[in-house]
Amino acid sequence: MSETSSRALLERLVGFPTVSRDSNLALIAFVQEYLAQHGVECELFHNAERTKANLFATIGPCDRGGVVLSGHTDVVPVDGQAWTVDPFRLTECDGRLYGRGTADMKGFIASVLAAVPRFVEQDLQLPVHLAFSYDEEVGCLGVRPMLAELARRPHRPRLCLIGEPTALKPVLGHKGKLAMRCHVKGAACHSAYAPYGVNAIQYAARLIGRLDEIGAQLAAPEHHDARFDPPYSTVQTGLIKGGRALNIVPAECEFDFEVRALPDFDAREVADQLQGYAERDLLPAMRAVHPETEVRFQSLSAYPGLATQPDSEAARLLALLTGSTEFDTVAFGTEGGLFEQAGIPAVVCGPGSMDQGHKPDEFISTAQLAGCDAMLARLGDYLHRSPR
Repeated sequence: MSETSSRALLERLVGFPTVSRDSNLALIAFVQEYLAQHGVECELFHNAERTKANLFATIGPCDRGGVVLSGHTDVVPVDGQAWTVDPFRLTECDGRLYGRGTADMKGFIASVLAAVPRFVEQDLQLPVHLAFSYDEEVGCLGVRPMLAELARRPHRPRLCLIGEPTALKPVLGHKGKLAMRCHVKGAACHSAYAPYGVNAIQYAARLIGRLDEIGAQLAAPEHHDARFDPPYSTVQTGLIKGGRALNIVPAECEFDFEVRALPDFDAREVADQLQGYAERDLLPAMRAVHPETEVRFQSLSAYPGLATQPDSEAARLLALLTGSTEFDTVAFGTEGGLFEQAGIPAVVCGPGSMDQGHKPDEFISTAQLAGCDAMLARLGDYLHRSPR
């Protein structure tokens, strides 16, 4: 079968509007059919509603570990963004390919698919695995059932290359993330009698102030890791809502906060500290006025950080593929920490830049796409030569 270029494949992939809130099954069906045309079978791992699926495929021997090429198929919304081109139709101009997901991260998936015919022909001594997930953009949710299955298999992949956009620079680390929602239930009354109510907004404000104090503690020099920017774990409140009218003491308030945690810091310590503060310092005063008041915490999403060692097999392979041992970190998160937890060491390297990701007129350069094609060709040569 004739080969298809990464650019042509990217055009097809961008045409599927796989925003995380919608299904990715049409894209997955396209990939499944494309792989079948090259004699490659794949497995699908559906969500509970069977509206989305992960895809996993192996090229080469199945009785030994190999290298996973991992990418997520979902993209962020375009709502409210001022695009000058159709976000779900690839547009080329001045060496740039515009469209939602070109950088994050359908460009990498297109290069992987373009490399499939060569992988098939190369008589690989170690296999290459393709792992395409859903719902990465909403907390790295979709990949988890697929990883749970891979962790149970006798021949687990040896390492994973995640093709998030790093401008093809080798990356070994990123922070983890914990996203939480805090619900404060107060007691309403007329504002003229404010002391007889429990003002949920004011108690939420005290909790947010406590988060600022925790964030300041985490920013202390003794907690710094110079590999990251900023070099410490951070805490921020991003959303808040509450109240119905100025003359009513608000009975409800909720706010969302997140922790971006260095790989060696457990982000749940922040949530535990905040809950302890609520139970110790706030709830007694609230319930002295009204016994049914409460403060509840809800986990929205979480994924672990990544800190692969520079002398690991995964890092050595990444250096070979990129020609560089100048390993870096990135500020955004990936599924890498989840692969690590499943016993599959991970590194990050892919075409394009996150400077363009999530923005209107997202693009990837044709040079970056070609560079990724060349990197995957080197991977194929390595897997062909590798001893069992």
